[in-house]
Amino acid sequence: MKTSRKFLTGVSVVCLGANVLSTGVFADDRAGFADPNNWPEYHRSHNAWRFSPLGQIDKSNVKKLKVAWIHQPGNITHGLQATPIVIDGTLYYVSANNNVWAVDGVSGNTLWHYAPKLNPLANQAFYAAASRGVTVGRGKVYLGTLDGRFVALDQKTGKELWSTQLTDQKTQYGALFSAPPQLAGDVLFGGTTGGDQPISGKIYAVNADTGKPVWNFDIIKNDPKSWPGDSGKTGGGSAWMPGTYDPGSNTIYIGTSNAAPDYYNENRQGDNKYTASLLALDPRNGKLKWHRQEVPHDSWDFDSAYEALVVKKDGKDVIVHLNKGGFVFVMDKADGKLENVWQFAEHVNWVKGINAKTGELIDPIYPESGKRKLFCPNLLGARSWNHGAYNPGTGLWYSNAMEVCNEVVAGKDDPANLKAISALSLGIDEIKLVPPPQDQPHGRLDARDPVSGKLKWSIRYDMPPLSSVLTTAGGLVFNGDMEGRIYAYDADNGKELWRFNAGSGIRGGPVSYSAGGKQYIVVPTGLGSHAPGFLAGAYPKIKDLPGGAALIAFSLE
Repeated sequence: MKTSRKFLTGVSVVCLGANVLSTGVFADDRAGFADPNNWPEYHRSHNAWRFSPLGQIDKSNVKKLKVAWIHQPGNITHGLQATPIVIDGTLYYVSANNNVWAVDGVSGNTLWHYAPKLNPLANQAFYAAASRGVTVGRGKVYLGTLDGRFVALDQKTGKELWSTQLTDQKTQYGALFSAPPQLAGDVLFGGTTGGDQPISGKIYAVNADTGKPVWNFDIIKNDPKSWPGDSGKTGGGSAWMPGTYDPGSNTIYIGTSNAAPDYYNENRQGDNKYTASLLALDPRNGKLKWHRQEVPHDSWDFDSAYEALVVKKDGKDVIVHLNKGGFVFVMDKADGKLENVWQFAEHVNWVKGINAKTGELIDPIYPESGKRKLFCPNLLGARSWNHGAYNPGTGLWYSNAMEVCNEVVAGKDDPANLKAISALSLGIDEIKLVPPPQDQPHGRLDARDPVSGKLKWSIRYDMPPLSSVLTTAGGLVFNGDMEGRIYAYDADNGKELWRFNAGSGIRGGPVSYSAGGKQYIVVPTGLGSHAPGFLAGAYPKIKDLPGGAALIAFSLE
């Protein structure tokens, strides 16, 4: 029988794909596809896709998903906000008060547990208790702590190897690490909380093997045009979400937070660099390669701290970057040159728009002292920090959104209210979350082209989902809501294919991995963080939602 070369090529591609997606036998080194059986990084891969190349669980069988095991850490303060890391069948995650767990990925049994000795000052910090994950590499598990340290643990035993104090909580208003520091070769880097506090924020880097400090990056630029007078000394600025490291260009990409005081801007004129920006840094020395400030002179608490998604546009890599102000910036990964800006939020009134060629804000409306003003989105953003996911099979980016506004009366901070470690410099006399004009407050899960913003499908929720999103090569999208329901949707059209009631809302990051030849979906459950508290102003029902903390694994029977 004569067989065409075209047919043979097609068979090879299909077979290779099946092995890569289901078993990981054949290596596929493409970013987003490599190491399919594991979830080795915060976003699984440095391009921040949150995409699993595993396809054993797919549209045809997802309805058969059953609970495989449940791991309960026993502490539920602020729920579970982590994205688990999975290496060779072992899960590593963090629960309240920096408790780190190593869990067997097949049985759910605890392999080891690290309970840190935190400085009592950590209890006084505004962002106490919660942490969003760990980083694993170089034979170590790395943790950013609630008392301002980077810590390295032995990956096999959980024994503490080194600890480096990086912040002074007494003088930095409890500045702490709520997100896991990330690896860039032999450098471990990360930023603190602090955008809403009267400090001068920094990004810290240490040697990943010894913990010895290597460099700091000052988010508050030393420039009187950007920060007139002494305004920079209390200008806020932080990098409170994980950055990503691109090994190909040897570049760190990390977003920064708002300036402080958040709404009272009269004493901090200028553009306030490098707040509300995406930074590209050299990991060897912390030098700035390029930056793009997305919200100059931020006066609305519109951080640009979220994930730097990398996709292709006309054959080149571009970064797709959502900020809290409700816009997505698309920029050249090499130099930050603007490729496009598109509106993500339905309700936006703080600007008339953003120039897609220059990034310039078009007719911004600023808060004013003594005047009540409505701003959409609200201070939590068009989306909170929970991450979206990109599926290379559909070419779509799946992200939750919230449509809630706030009424703000700006006002100068009373110095007497800025003495406590937990003090925030919001610059407000009043703030109240309210519905958007002529609409009800609500949430969405959108499926969009990440470069153009074109909407493929959307699902509306009564309350904004605070879960990160997971998408897989099985053509699925996993999401969770504040009431504890976990959903699997068809990645092509948004059709609901499966749901499970976990009992408490989802705030962390679902992941997928393979162990013992079986694909698992793991979802951190347990509603927490400060976001639900703020949102209760618009959704009184949130006050009655139960807390919890449970890592739930699902697999096919």
